Amino acid sequence: MNDTYDIVVVGSGFGGSLLAMIAHQLGRSVILLEKNKHPRFAIGESSTPLSNILLQSLATRYDLPGIAPLSKWGTWQQTYPHVACGLKRGFTFYHHALGMAGGSDPEHQRQLLVAASPHDRIADTHWYRAEVDHLFVKEAQNIGVQYLDGITLRSVSESEKEIRLEGRRDNEDFSVRASFVVDATGPRGFLHHALALQESPLASFPSTQALFSHFSGAGRFADQLSDHGSERPPYPVDDAAVHHIFDGGWIWVLQFNNRITSAGIAATDELAGRLRLSEGAAAWQRLLDLIPALKNQFANSQAVQPFTYMARVSFRSNAVAGKRWALLPSAAGFVDPLLSTGFPLTLLGVSRLAEIIERDWDQREFAASLQSYASQTDDELLAAADLIATLYATMDRFPAFVALSMLYFAGASFSESARRLGKDHLARSFLLHDDPHFGAAMRRFCQRARNNRTQLDPDELRKEISQAIEPINVAGLSNPQRRNWYPVDANDLLNSAAKLQSTEHQISQLLDKCGFWK
Repeated sequence: MNDTYDIVVVGSGFGGSLLAMIAHQLGRSVILLEKNKHPRFAIGESSTPLSNILLQSLATRYDLPGIAPLSKWGTWQQTYPHVACGLKRGFTFYHHALGMAGGSDPEHQRQLLVAASPHDRIADTHWYRAEVDHLFVKEAQNIGVQYLDGITLRSVSESEKEIRLEGRRDNEDFSVRASFVVDATGPRGFLHHALALQESPLASFPSTQALFSHFSGAGRFADQLSDHGSERPPYPVDDAAVHHIFDGGWIWVLQFNNRITSAGIAATDELAGRLRLSEGAAAWQRLLDLIPALKNQFANSQAVQPFTYMARVSFRSNAVAGKRWALLPSAAGFVDPLLSTGFPLTLLGVSRLAEIIERDWDQREFAASLQSYASQTDDELLAAADLIATLYATMDRFPAFVALSMLYFAGASFSESARRLGKDHLARSFLLHDDPHFGAAMRRFCQRARNNRTQLDPDELRKEISQAIEPINVAGLSNPQRRNWYPVDANDLLNSAAKLQSTEHQISQLLDKCGFWK
């Protein structure tokens, strides 16, 4: 092992390992450091279509064939059947009134199903992080990245020419020097403490807490439903990121193919206090008692991981990059698991840092590019926080929640489609937040919904949002005739070719290339 490298990456989650691999492929000397040992438990488990196209693009651009199969359920199962994951066909939402039975819902007024793929083979996935992160580390080692674990870093010092990290490993002093350090250790991680960085508020976002674990023996929620009748949902409702929404919070349920289910609650301080989330397993049982259908689903379950309680979920660093260091988006801030924003934000950050290393290393533009990266990272965090805060504010008014969620699904589906067409310039920012029309409209809707929460007219809100998203609506969203069930329909994309600056023939070619047809 050397003691001097071009780049040190601290933290070997998938984002840190991926960036280390890319830097190595670009000819940089890299070392990847980890405090723990793999496999280890990690949260943040659900991919999205945008995440997968970003992952696929990075694997192609930087010649990482061992990573590319993770971008689809089908190729994952063919290549890594031994690495656990879950099938994610879309986003499933059910609304509940705590302490009350759900009752019949034939018109889907208390549900929202948004499909992300037409069939399993090209579906998204949930990542069983203990095994997936381990896979990323092994791939990094396979291509020649130096990797060391069991390292407790204690300090960082910066000079004109280098940055030095010091700590302990195997009861011995450890130090490493580099030109540049990337922190991939997550919220309130290594550099946040070592550099005494401060937290900045997410002004619009409520203070929230979380409680979560992994379970064996959980059933499927569809088995608790009796009112679908002869109607067939656009996908099996459990093969998704399942969200159970109620006033003040929500529960996620993600099912893996190793018979493990990830589940937890994120809630405002007020609701978390009433549920006494800090009490762990007892609080989880109290919560299940308030939602009969979920209680039945988890009736035979057992926690296979100690409950994790988080007294503060959201986080925002007041600095994202310096002269010789940068935080990945996952270390720069976090909002909430709602809408699975963590993966795309992280992969956008990896992509941008990779471009900076590729284009500006040893160039005078390097410092300016880092500051641009820092600004983009913080702006996208704030955009996600603004929308998710608004969804929290309307969790007790589900029709308004559904209407506002169309802002997310419109921005995300347009961005994914544009990138698959090779038109990245149409969707450079997360949720198109810097688009002068859509971004501005999204901010107006969010502010209005939070400021006039009790006066919202859901029907009027849906109509106004439908008009606002029309220029980027490529998925047939906000259509009342679909009654909150949105399948993936090729005609929606074909009819939207002009919005993507494309022709119907180009869209047809894209659908063929992506394996849209079984």
